[in-house]
Amino acid sequence: MQTNTPSRSTIRLTRRGRFALATLGAVVAGTAVAVPLLIMDGDEEKRPTALIVPEGWRASQVYAAIDKTLDLPAGTTKKSLAKADLKLPNEAEGNPEGYLFPATYPLQEKPTPQKLLARMVEAADKKFNGAPIAAGAQRNAMNVYQAVTVASIVQAEAATRADMGKVARVIFNRLERGMPLQMDSTVSYALNRSTPGTTKTDTEVDSPYNSYRRMGLPPTPIDNPGEEAVRAAISPTPGDWLYFVTVKPGDTRFTADYAEHERNVAESHAQRKTARATAEK
Repeated sequence: MQTNTPSRSTIRLTRRGRFALATLGAVVAGTAVAVPLLIMDGDEEKRPTALIVPEGWRASQVYAAIDKTLDLPAGTTKKSLAKADLKLPNEAEGNPEGYLFPATYPLQEKPTPQKLLARMVEAADKKFNGAPIAAGAQRNAMNVYQAVTVASIVQAEAATRADMGKVARVIFNRLERGMPLQMDSTVSYALNRSTPGTTKTDTEVDSPYNSYRRMGLPPTPIDNPGEEAVRAAISPTPGDWLYFVTVKPGDTRFTADYAEHERNVAESHAQRKTARATAEK
């Protein structure tokens, strides 16, 4: 059993879609700019009738979307947190990250940031504190808040739904072996950045969310996960994997062997270099 992890300068656990974004150049999906997804009615004023919160949005993106949807000055929703009286778990300490549940929220009469946030947290509470998730968390020696934190990393890291259970297993395998998680998504959260790519300098940032330097889970979720990610967090796929990297779109490779992982990383770099050269022609 491997109990030590190689130098953090040589390991990269690929952030969700990093290679795909580099290959396609499609930086509009999952970028740092939160653009609210709206359902519009048919009248002349085109007023939004609902707000759609996608899986994996960070709280900051949800705040920005509410501000834009309700035509409020930027920062209004975040400032309203103190007055929102959200029914969050004690571990959250007032931070709703992870509990702004991804769903479609109809805009009721006289919507306010507080009302929208409260509905999101209420939806999360119903989903997360039901018997299946609570029992699943306990089965994995976690509380529900920790399970949501794992799910948020799974949501950020998994390139496909099929990979979610495997990513969750890598997280548990590393925790059980006393290894740092070394997830690029947590570093991006620490840097308040959504663009792909993590450098060695990035992994040295002094933050409790830097899972290259800090052991265990980050102190809070790093986004708002959907149901699939939460299910993966409580029922990870069986396996001994410790490493994964997306070599090319649709080809994420999981392994327990570090030498094999290095070969996969080298192939990923080569694929990325070829794609970059092709794009520049």
